Amino acid sequence: MFSLTVRDRMMIAHSLPDAFFGPAQQLHGATYVVDATVHADDLDSHGVVADIGALADGLRTVLARLEYRNLDDLPELTGTITTTEVLARFVADRLAERVATGALGTDTAHLREVEVVLRESDVAWASYRRALSEPA
Repeated sequence: MFSLTVRDRMMIAHSLPDAFFGPAQQLHGATYVVDATVHADDLDSHGVVADIGALADGLRTVLARLEYRNLDDLPELTGTITTTEVLARFVADRLAERVATGALGTDTAHLREVEVVLRESDVAWASYRRALSEPA
């Protein structure tokens, strides 16, 4: 299986309103390094997994909706405890939508999965991997 990964970053604010999270229940900030990977069984007709620029642009577009925002105020995340794992799934689902709507081009039948890794630091991160055929 082949893969292509691009990296970006985002800064967000949020709270995790559950006693399980201790002091993180309060509003706080996080800076994430975000890796987005698409996996493919084979290469496309151009000999690549996908257009690296289109994938990078897609990731930037998805992250721009979250960046410099208090996630507690976003309608699409209302009632959601925005853990790193949950945010990884959110970003992966939005990237999958972009693939499905042709944002990575029309030669994407060979793409199988998207994986998103959110790195909170150099020693802690979470990821989410999903098939591209699943509904977002």
